[in-house]
Amino acid sequence: MSTELWLAVIASALGTLLIRVVPFLWMQRRLGSDTGLNGIPQWISILGPLMIAAVLGVSLVPVNPGVISWAATAIGLLVTLLAWLRVRSMGLPVAAGVAVFGVVLIGVALAG
Repeated sequence: MSTELWLAVIASALGTLLIRVVPFLWMQRRLGSDTGLNGIPQWISILGPLMIAAVLGVSLVPVNPGVISWAATAIGLLVTLLAWLRVRSMGLPVAAGVAVFGVVLIGVALAG
């Protein structure tokens, strides 16, 4: 592997480690001996849903915006929602949405 690739892998590994360890160490130091849930600030409980919303928002915007990409995204999102309403789990709806998204993009590419 090239040096640039190794540097990217190391930087990714360090970044992943730091985003997990730094908040843990900060909270451990902040809470001190009070390890109960009452000692945890309220903003910490909001971070999880905010991160999920951020990932969802980023994944909904197509890499190459265009009518076909937006249509594939909308159809994939609709299929994901409908599958979730039926099974009330996350695995199958996400797989169905991704599959339909891919089928739409590949179908349009083959047709045109």
